[in-house]
Amino acid sequence: MSDATLETAFTELVGVRHPLVQTGMGWVAGPRLVSASANAGALGILASATMTLDQLRSAVREVKSRTDEPFGVNLRADAGDARDRVRVIIDEGVRVASFALAPSRDLIAELKDAGVVVIPSIGARRHAEKVAAWGADAVIVQGGEGGGHTGDVATTVLLPQVVDAVDIPVIGAGGFHDGRGLVAALAYGAAGVAMGTRFLLTSDSTVPDAVKARYLAATVKDITVTTAVDGLPHRMLRTDLVDSLERAGRTRALVQAVRRAAGFRKLSGLSWPQMVRDGLAMKHGRELSWSQVLLAANTPMLLKASMVEGRTDLGVMASGQVAGVIQDLPSCEELVTRVMSEARHVLGTLPTPG
Repeated sequence: MSDATLETAFTELVGVRHPLVQTGMGWVAGPRLVSASANAGALGILASATMTLDQLRSAVREVKSRTDEPFGVNLRADAGDARDRVRVIIDEGVRVASFALAPSRDLIAELKDAGVVVIPSIGARRHAEKVAAWGADAVIVQGGEGGGHTGDVATTVLLPQVVDAVDIPVIGAGGFHDGRGLVAALAYGAAGVAMGTRFLLTSDSTVPDAVKARYLAATVKDITVTTAVDGLPHRMLRTDLVDSLERAGRTRALVQAVRRAAGFRKLSGLSWPQMVRDGLAMKHGRELSWSQVLLAANTPMLLKASMVEGRTDLGVMASGQVAGVIQDLPSCEELVTRVMSEARHVLGTLPTPG
């Protein structure tokens, strides 16, 4: 380790200066945040699930106009146009393809043949073993502390379990926000850490100030896991909307879901059958009510209401538990510099065997 860098298998694989990842958060990880993260030396990941193909290509080109550093694009592996999006990544020379769900063996092969680094996000050891066997170059492992759709195994238990199970670089996610966490992850055998909420709460994030203020005001106890939004465990800030969804009976929930789904259909141009199909694709083998299927299809609309429009009363705010201990809004450059400085300090004060 030098004074400026901390080289790991991940930094060598991707070509970034620091073992840090800014995750691909829908409506949040746009060109401004991604390029700022990349210029700071982290791997910025562009969220593409809420973009059309043309918007994705435009966003990639905007990031490339803002930085010469490596960056990635996050894809939904189950999207009907996933292969078209992969082609955009390849054509535009994007360094990393990130996936929220395990991509198929064929998609991994297509990307790797084009020289793209493939890094799926997983929430269980068996999923890591599967994508590693299929040729994934690294994995991001999210424990239950992480925001958005999440599991119930803590990062401190899941991360070393996955490190022991695969021979590719492992990136820890869920509960990280500072240099101490980075050192802890490295001690578990990880090659770096990924942070979502911490990068959301920066001055480079385009999330409205009023929404950032809600995050900064939250305590650890204000961040909950609910299945009321789309039937899957979803970690977010507890709000009146979340309380309303949890209290709603099945009929009332269906009415609310149809109303919101109608709004998303108008925005996205999707047909009702397409929305239902997308909702069903998110079931992951679980039994969902029709209201949950509709909400699963238009969850992006609920996120957009907060993250883009600033309507904390109408939207949901995905959040890791670390929001409860974050108190400031540094730039990405300031954040990365701080995290790496803290990590070097902690490593320098650890006792040596004697």
